[in-house]
Amino acid sequence: MLLWGRNLLDKRDRMKKIVMYSDGGSRGNPGPAALGVYIETLDKRYGEFLGTKTNNEAEYSAIVFGLKKIKSLVGKASAKQTSVECRMDSELACKQLNHQYKIENEKLQPHFLEIWNLMLDFSEVKFTHVRRELNTIADAEANRAMDDYARNRNLF
Repeated sequence: MLLWGRNLLDKRDRMKKIVMYSDGGSRGNPGPAALGVYIETLDKRYGEFLGTKTNNEAEYSAIVFGLKKIKSLVGKASAKQTSVECRMDSELACKQLNHQYKIENEKLQPHFLEIWNLMLDFSEVKFTHVRRELNTIADAEANRAMDDYARNRNLF
């Protein structure tokens, strides 16, 4: 009996927890949009321009991007032993992903389904709303991607 309890404890000790912050932004709604992701536990930052999207599409795209990136960084086998906490300042996305709000926007439904499929790759995925001032790194990455796009566009 004690051995079984110890094995269970060892398994929990091996469980990894990764904290990810995500943000999406759009200059205009819709307008030029980008995502920002900060994987705090792994100290990785990403920003990517998305084209013309709404703010909510960008928010969802950031979550998809972050979950895919975590899986690629830790590997498929290790992902199964990994718990991910997705922190975001989008209350709407957080409440939709936690089944508190319905998703009425048809453009968001495919993103929602992709996120739910990606969740199967991990032992647990949690969605947590945080205040905007606690999400500054992901926000900065999204803004940097939009700024880079605008700067490069004005070169020609």
